[in-house]
Amino acid sequence: MSAFTRRTALVAAATALAATVTACSGTNGAGGAGGDSADGGKVTLRWSTWGSAEDTAVFKAFTDEFAKQHPNITLKLEQVASYDDYQPKLLTQLTSKTAPDVFYVGDDYIGKLVADGVLAPLDAQLSGPDSRSRPADFFEGIYGGAKKDGVTYGVPNDTNPEVLWFDRKALTEAGITEDPAALNEAGQWTMAKFLEMNARLKAAGRTGSIFWNWYGANYSMVNGFGGKVWDGGKFVATIDPKARQALKTLADGYRDKTFASADLLPEGNGAATQFVKHKAGFYAGGRWVIEGIDKGGDRTGYDIVPFPSESGQPIPGAVAASYLAINKDSKHPKEAFTFLTEFVSKEGQQLRLKTGSGVPSVRGAENVVTDANYPPHAKTFLDVRDRGFANYPDEVAVPGLTKAINDQLMKIWEGKSGFDEGMAQLQKLVDGMTGKQG
Repeated sequence: MSAFTRRTALVAAATALAATVTACSGTNGAGGAGGDSADGGKVTLRWSTWGSAEDTAVFKAFTDEFAKQHPNITLKLEQVASYDDYQPKLLTQLTSKTAPDVFYVGDDYIGKLVADGVLAPLDAQLSGPDSRSRPADFFEGIYGGAKKDGVTYGVPNDTNPEVLWFDRKALTEAGITEDPAALNEAGQWTMAKFLEMNARLKAAGRTGSIFWNWYGANYSMVNGFGGKVWDGGKFVATIDPKARQALKTLADGYRDKTFASADLLPEGNGAATQFVKHKAGFYAGGRWVIEGIDKGGDRTGYDIVPFPSESGQPIPGAVAASYLAINKDSKHPKEAFTFLTEFVSKEGQQLRLKTGSGVPSVRGAENVVTDANYPPHAKTFLDVRDRGFANYPDEVAVPGLTKAINDQLMKIWEGKSGFDEGMAQLQKLVDGMTGKQG
């Protein structure tokens, strides 16, 4: 299972991995891109996402309200449990002109669908009189590959910023008295300080940090060293000196057990379990980590901090995102946009996320995070979101590229490939997939 899909399972009720209950369903959907239109102006709107059946209850409040406000629109959900199955099915449907009217797209596929020209441009409607979600309501960095040449083809439905959770007990027992969150507030949360704490945790018999092998953690570390991943349309992480230093630090840390890859931990003793058992000082993840803490830990012992930087000043951090998009061939574009704009609006996200573990993608719904009063520095989620980035458009424009990069990096983390050799192989792989040799 890839890092993206493993995290997808964990984030299920957070970054749009859950699906909306079809509270107003009860009619059979029809084939074709748009579905049936019943007599009296009623419309059946087909839409799709991925996630487990249990996740659907999270969004019941939204769908109940939508049904009340729009009795002429019947929502027909076409849900796929597995993300691995969802995207290929959607691609097949788009090719055969049988795709739903509205659908979720993962951040690793949105670039391909934009390039394929199968998504409806949204700017005119988002700026129009019927919009409940204006373009300025969203944060530019989290659009990722959903924008091309200034045109918007998908709207981030909600997010999960990547932060570093830390365990006060593990830090204290390693002799660490400084509080990472306090250091961050003082502008002193540096990469040097973070790595020093990791070394002390390892010396005390603990894992310093647990990371998932995905762009969120890997590229946040690169940014923390002041490096670049993409520059001018070219992948430069293997040759940019600071990016290479960051990747070498990760490789060395995995090999000497200062770091652990969550992807490789046994299912019965995985990342969440080790973290709540105080076996690691830091655990990189989103707001969804709260669920794991509640299952086996004491909330009072944990807090969050952004990824550090060379200087201690804030850097752009990674933000997990997925997108709601409209089928260009939908027979019901007006109703499709009504659903989309209300789903991603301030009010829609407040309804959908109040019982979940996501972070709103829209301005004005911050109370979803702050009202929970947990963790103590919950505002950090919002800070990372506001200045953060979804995966780079150059990367997500190439289907399978992110997974290929992750797989190659995993060979390095596991020691199956020497670092210099692995970097050369990584550059060759990316250049080959992007067609930018030389």
